[in-house]
Amino acid sequence: MVRCKKCGFPDSRPGLFFKDGICGACINYEKRKEVDWQARRALLHQICGEYRGKTKYDCLIPVSGGKDSHMLVHTMVKEEGMNPLLCTVTDSFTHTRAGSYNLRNLITKFNLNHYQYTISHDLFQRATRVAFEDTGEPLKFVEYAIYTIPFSLAQQFNIPLVIFGENSAYEYGTSETEVMQGNHAVKSIVEKIEDERAWWERRGITRAELNSLLPAITHYDNPKLYFMSYFKPWSSVENLKVAREYGFHDLSGEWDRQGTIENFEQIDSVAYMVHLWMKYPKFGFQRAADIASRRVREGSMTLEDARRVMKDVDPVLDGYALKDFCDTIGYTPDEFWAIVKKHERTENHVE
Repeated sequence: MVRCKKCGFPDSRPGLFFKDGICGACINYEKRKEVDWQARRALLHQICGEYRGKTKYDCLIPVSGGKDSHMLVHTMVKEEGMNPLLCTVTDSFTHTRAGSYNLRNLITKFNLNHYQYTISHDLFQRATRVAFEDTGEPLKFVEYAIYTIPFSLAQQFNIPLVIFGENSAYEYGTSETEVMQGNHAVKSIVEKIEDERAWWERRGITRAELNSLLPAITHYDNPKLYFMSYFKPWSSVENLKVAREYGFHDLSGEWDRQGTIENFEQIDSVAYMVHLWMKYPKFGFQRAADIASRRVREGSMTLEDARRVMKDVDPVLDGYALKDFCDTIGYTPDEFWAIVKKHERTENHVE
């Protein structure tokens, strides 16, 4: 296993490119120094000006209620004067008190309307079991929905503009090309669903259930979907500062999570941690490595400390998250670990 010289991240992430021992995420991060961020900010203002006030909702923002959601809504409402509809795709796992509070807080503080899309519990269970057992990616179905449902909803409500957070492919090094529009990402996900249709159907997910993920209109030019990370330097730490100005709660006093090095990212859904952790048996890293490498790039963690996190923290799966996953989906712990074993690739583990 090769690790990035700058941030220590392993080359086992699918699609991660390297040049001269430096990972794509670090290479792309360095490119920020060449960006005229003032010009990009002006471009966002120009784009918003094309839509502001021309429809009942002039944009749609997918939100969880987390710190990134607060930053997105702050930017579009307070800085750009837009009137968004907020949209959340939910799962059946236990939701934290902090996560529930933050979502209510976001809606209340900005006085906005909110659309919640809840996948039926039966479908959620079956789709999660299929994806976990066959691919080791439990929330594959939900992750698709997080992109396709807001896009479909915007079409149905005649909302011309959708604002997502970061362009993860570029920010985290699986693409060398930075783009501001994300319509291609929705199109790509729909194509994946169609390619996998027979696989899902053989495992009991019906055609109608798969179709529920798909946009009603099968062209992808409208609404326009943009990544905020193109217009503002993306930083979870900076986004947290904005969120706290509006009363954002982290997990302090509620849940001392294991297998992570922070208490304010991905905090809404307890068992979602299992989905994130499943990268470890498959690829030798998980969320802790993701966060540590970002901190190194931002200058708040040393490479030595990041490597220690990847070795000591990445293998740890939080017990509360594991219990919530098993209770919700219907596994015994022994059944869960047997499935994990099936997906394990020991040669990928970071030493």
